[in-house]
Amino acid sequence: MNNTLGTIIGFTFKNKVKTKSFLVTTLVLALLITVGMNLPYLIKQFSGGDDGKAEQIGLMYGSQQEAAAQLEKYAAASGSKDFVFVKYEGNAEEQLKNDVQNGKLEGYLKFEEDPADKSFPKAVYAGKGDMSRGLNAYLQAALQNVKTSMIAKDSLTAEQISALSKPVSLSSLDISDKAQANAASGDAEKNNNQKVMNYIIVYFLMILFFTSNMMTGNMIAAEVTAEKSSRIMEILITSVSPLNQMFGKIIGIFLVGITQMLAFGVVIAVNIMLPHNVGILEEFHLSLADINISVLVYGLLFYILGYFLFAVLYAAVGSLVSRTEELGQAVMPITMIGLATFYIGIFSINTPNSMLIKITSFIPFTAPTSMLVRVGMSDVAVWQILISLALLVVSILIFGWLSAKIYRTGVLMYGKRPSFKELRKAMKAYKI
Repeated sequence: MNNTLGTIIGFTFKNKVKTKSFLVTTLVLALLITVGMNLPYLIKQFSGGDDGKAEQIGLMYGSQQEAAAQLEKYAAASGSKDFVFVKYEGNAEEQLKNDVQNGKLEGYLKFEEDPADKSFPKAVYAGKGDMSRGLNAYLQAALQNVKTSMIAKDSLTAEQISALSKPVSLSSLDISDKAQANAASGDAEKNNNQKVMNYIIVYFLMILFFTSNMMTGNMIAAEVTAEKSSRIMEILITSVSPLNQMFGKIIGIFLVGITQMLAFGVVIAVNIMLPHNVGILEEFHLSLADINISVLVYGLLFYILGYFLFAVLYAAVGSLVSRTEELGQAVMPITMIGLATFYIGIFSINTPNSMLIKITSFIPFTAPTSMLVRVGMSDVAVWQILISLALLVVSILIFGWLSAKIYRTGVLMYGKRPSFKELRKAMKAYKI
């Protein structure tokens, strides 16, 4: 029995990794990952890179000489090396437009009368394309400072005006027992870094679970349906037990998925080690040493068990379909459950203690993401994690047995999909 299962696993794995679709998909996704991780660097290279020159912003002030003077004063005080104002006297808008078109200016700022606000003129920025976020934030801060200065005039000092323009600082304080213990031991900074790394790990594992669940699940269903439609299944079912055959395919395709993920892991590691990406983690004061091993281990456990729970269902549904054209509609209910599992986790990642995430962490179909969020983003008792894992294991055994019965029955039923009544009667005739 074990030899038969091993043979099916090996055959399924070798057969899938040699297909053109697997190789092309892996290559394309690896290229997309590479481009995505190096996109900022590529954009900088193609846009001429960072040459250290500040962007020239034209300033057409007209009668608003005081506003122009305050803007220049703000630019000098801020110490920003990214933007600099260039004053244009009088009504020189045509000259400004020409300088923008010729690349001498990034854009220009002009003042207009604002009927709704007599205290300060309306500022209009003109340039090619949309204004960048950085420039927008800089101009907003500069104009707000200038407005405050002009309204306050001599009633406030420069320091007071600067203090008014600064945003209020708001931070959070964790008073949980775990946080207090970390603070007492001097590990508060390490704890904060671990929270960031936990967030990254949880987010990555949820996306990994969703993508691999959809890809490998449909692959399992398609494999079963293809063998059934070609009548090969009639020969296989007489020589191999349905349980061995079903789990052989599931484990074989699981290994295919793991191989693909390992390939992506190597691609990510190589890209991180590139010279222009080496300092990314250091810029955010993070280190691979901040990875919480327990979160990673629990995450992989829930990922693997969640995969097998969905995989047995995909195999059962695939055995009921006689033509691959009907497969998409047949697996739709499982796909919807998978989407719900993903969205519950992804939208609750910032609210790990909500009632929704607590309840769904004990429901086998949603536990792989919900409990992962609780483990990574909050404090959860070990007994709750173990109960969730136990429920997942029991569900795999129950649905695995049921799916094997459906599999054994469904692969020999052709034509239209059987009704629940027909399927139940046929299942009673076969024993696993």
